[in-house]
Amino acid sequence: MSKKTYYLVSLGCAKNTVDSHSMAALLDQAGYKGVDQPVQAEVLVVNTCGFIKPAADESISVLKDLGKKKRRDQLLIAAGCLTERYREKIVELVPAVDGIIGTRRWMDIVDVIQQTRQERPQRTLYHLPDTPTVGVDETGVLRAARQGGSAYIKIADGCRRPCAFCAIPLIKGKNVSRPVDAILSEARLLQEQGVQEIILIAQDTTDYGQDLGLKEGLAHLLERLVTEVPEIPWVRILYAYPGYVTDRLIDVMAAHPQILPYLDMPLQHAHPQTLRRMRRPANMDWVYRTLDKMRTRIPGLALRTTFIVGYPGETDEEYQTLLDFIQAIRFDHVGAFMFSFEPGTTSEALGDPVSAALKQERMEQLMLLQQNISLANNQALVGKTLDVLVEGYNDGISVGRSYRDAPEIDGLVFLDGQAPVGEIVKAQISGALTHDLTGTLIPMQTQV
Repeated sequence: MSKKTYYLVSLGCAKNTVDSHSMAALLDQAGYKGVDQPVQAEVLVVNTCGFIKPAADESISVLKDLGKKKRRDQLLIAAGCLTERYREKIVELVPAVDGIIGTRRWMDIVDVIQQTRQERPQRTLYHLPDTPTVGVDETGVLRAARQGGSAYIKIADGCRRPCAFCAIPLIKGKNVSRPVDAILSEARLLQEQGVQEIILIAQDTTDYGQDLGLKEGLAHLLERLVTEVPEIPWVRILYAYPGYVTDRLIDVMAAHPQILPYLDMPLQHAHPQTLRRMRRPANMDWVYRTLDKMRTRIPGLALRTTFIVGYPGETDEEYQTLLDFIQAIRFDHVGAFMFSFEPGTTSEALGDPVSAALKQERMEQLMLLQQNISLANNQALVGKTLDVLVEGYNDGISVGRSYRDAPEIDGLVFLDGQAPVGEIVKAQISGALTHDLTGTLIPMQTQV
């Protein structure tokens, strides 16, 4: 085994992926080399997720597995969300862990490794204190995670919303926005690298800039962004918060073709009483009016949302209201989750009274409804021409995504023939599946 090698596992969402890429960049700068197998590494790093219990269980499982196989000359470092919330639990359950970094201290990865190695004879578990401040993540490394022709840019971290079920404020703290100029600088670099799609992410993108004194911060950032990177054809927005999709934001999206007609706005439920128990925006009139306004102003708008079923106190009537809402709005993409009891959140006092069996039944019923809607929406696209960002090719089939699909969470487009990976091509849609589309490439010389 060569010295100064690392093996990094990234768990959880795209926001974690950005932090993992940033840690890898710092390790590379310090002379480390990334390897594909744990056995090849001097340092094992797990960027954990602790958002809900299944994610936390997965993180613990990965740490335990690496810990069992770890040699005496290897270090195991736990980073990310789980370490922020359950530091003592990690130490107890995975004694093989040598060092810990909180979620906002990813930039200290090299220091933690060095300090852990120095203190190794005393076997002192080492971590740096968490002191998040504005601009704390501006270390000079690219705060983006590139995947093929796409790249995620994290524009903020943390959240100040009061959602009763959510542990993110406990893990991340309040929203801290990154400076506009830093984001634009990264976007220009990605443009130089030939990236075709920038995806803006945060716990709540619509809260961007509030702590910087910016009014309508996301709209302001988008206006600056499309001017700075005119050669990047796709800009996508994820994680908008209900009630904060403003008229100005809608106008900016409608005015700039670079900003994709796609919005991810997690609504979590549709019954006002359930939403109030969740401490979420409960004005469903606003939701109906805003979605209608967006569809009028932004032709072809693709809408994604997420819902929680089995929240404490959810009655049959409340659940039926949710189904009726989904039927009425006909979202393009829906994610559904069964309520996960999280100690320390505001909802802890409500307990977890809805049975696991009923949660499962409700989720399956909801997803069956959405599958039928998704299939019908896809069937309406047959015969149309769509731009497709190509992500791969295998055995005569090119695989990509249209503007309607965000990476990893939405559908795919399967095309006959070979198309250039990382480029946007035109395709005629010939078939529809529940979540995916099929089509044929339009030859370049016939594209209009």
